[in-house]
Amino acid sequence: MASAIKPLSSTLRVVEWDELPASVRSIPESFDPLGDGVLMLHQRQAAAIKASIIAIPKGRRTGITFGTMLNKTIVAASRKSAGGDNVFYIGDTKEKGLEAIGYCAKFSRIIAQAQGQGVSGIEEFLFEDQDADGKTRHINAYRIRFASGFQVCALSSRPANIRGLQGHVVIDEAAFHPDVQGVLDAATALLIWGGQITVISSHNTKANPFNQFCLDIEAGRYGSDAVVMKITFDDAVANGLFERVCLMKGTTPTVEDKAAWYAKIRNGYGARKSAMREELDAIPRDGGSIGIPGVWIDRAMREVRPILRLTLDDDFVRKPNQVREMFAAAWIKANLEPAMRLLMPGLQTVVGMDYARHRNFTEIVPLQVTQTLRRTVPFVVELQNVPTRQQEQILWALLRGVGAMFRGAALDATGPGQTIAEYTADEFGHGCIHQVVLSLKWYAEFMPKMIQRFEDDDYDLPRDANLESDLRAVESNNGIPQVAAVNRRDLKEPELYRHGDFAIALAMAEFAALHMSGPPEFMSGAPRDSSQSFSDFIHG
Repeated sequence: MASAIKPLSSTLRVVEWDELPASVRSIPESFDPLGDGVLMLHQRQAAAIKASIIAIPKGRRTGITFGTMLNKTIVAASRKSAGGDNVFYIGDTKEKGLEAIGYCAKFSRIIAQAQGQGVSGIEEFLFEDQDADGKTRHINAYRIRFASGFQVCALSSRPANIRGLQGHVVIDEAAFHPDVQGVLDAATALLIWGGQITVISSHNTKANPFNQFCLDIEAGRYGSDAVVMKITFDDAVANGLFERVCLMKGTTPTVEDKAAWYAKIRNGYGARKSAMREELDAIPRDGGSIGIPGVWIDRAMREVRPILRLTLDDDFVRKPNQVREMFAAAWIKANLEPAMRLLMPGLQTVVGMDYARHRNFTEIVPLQVTQTLRRTVPFVVELQNVPTRQQEQILWALLRGVGAMFRGAALDATGPGQTIAEYTADEFGHGCIHQVVLSLKWYAEFMPKMIQRFEDDDYDLPRDANLESDLRAVESNNGIPQVAAVNRRDLKEPELYRHGDFAIALAMAEFAALHMSGPPEFMSGAPRDSSQSFSDFIHG
């Protein structure tokens, strides 16, 4: 059977070590993946399973992806006669793919040397993915090639036809993929052609197909060659997780420090006991609100930074256009331009915007991405009852001010927001301005990615009570994180209302960060030519 998913022949580039996540770069140089005691007991037990279908419901931060990718590196480095095969990793974010392939890169040099083989560096390339209708797209991917003839490949997004991946397939955080059932159905179909499927995930409510998948395996519906291995946070702690944390940090573990560390993690969920049991003890919830734990929000809000607020009365819209434009220009000069100096030079910068015209706030969030993929928000713009033309004026001033660092924006194009989103795309390019229509499908795919950033402590946000309130408005509805329908009073101006506006704008910025493009030519220094005639354009 010819694979429906095939790599293009050319390698785009070799990924540098400093591009990998901090979790990979923090692995000590002395780390020996083949040494005794490298893996904790539960990691060794998971790696030893030989079944064709392996489901691992887990507590967070139990090291299962780390242990699994060490095992899969050995698989790819081995000859076919010794059980060698291709390995494909499918996470729910591009960064997860980079982390997984980074682990393999760290392991591969020692493993390949031990087997007397060569190994490539991490190559970035394109996968050509073809769906059932014959439509193709190119998926950004990373791979390491071994002298065995096999490779480890990490895809940045889920392929349309997962059946084309033959070999060992690892699906990470399956319960948070946008089409969970589709992923599981396609993965099990791979067994027709041999191979092994490992499905790893923390739970996302009892109603999630991943939970049903685990229950079906335990009930024998997948036969005797399918296994469920549940791994909790307490399992990992008992097997030395805290001691591993200390080893990575270069500190000496003590009984007292371990007890304080354990209590801090448990207490971090506050009153969200069902969320704690789901995320640490691998016990799925019935459903309902989980939101973003307050300890994560508080940790992310590191210091007070400018919140640029413009609130106008109803009479402003009746003023002449020239007066409104002059007012906005003066506001930009007095407020936005000084705040723009807080942008760190040279960092990739994206923008997220949640649009509102009357009742709620428009939130504009610039997000800078560091070399370690940390996300920093240097300031936030809040607009209330501001005419669309002036919102456009302020937004465009920000985008132009970012200049050559600009890598894209995601704008709320739901309902009345469609106009400013479309005009902005016309002005700056439809390739870098994403017009997002909010829907349950969008929330299901991208809100968990923002929440994951909070969990991983990747955000550096301004400390502000309204922003915190907006983030706490994120709730789970049938397993889908979204902003609660109830409006909340603004804490600075109680006569005004908010609707989780900053949370949506931050999710938009995260979307833009995951879909970066290059800056438009006229933003990176080249003059924009608007004089070309239509005839010249048509005839080239």
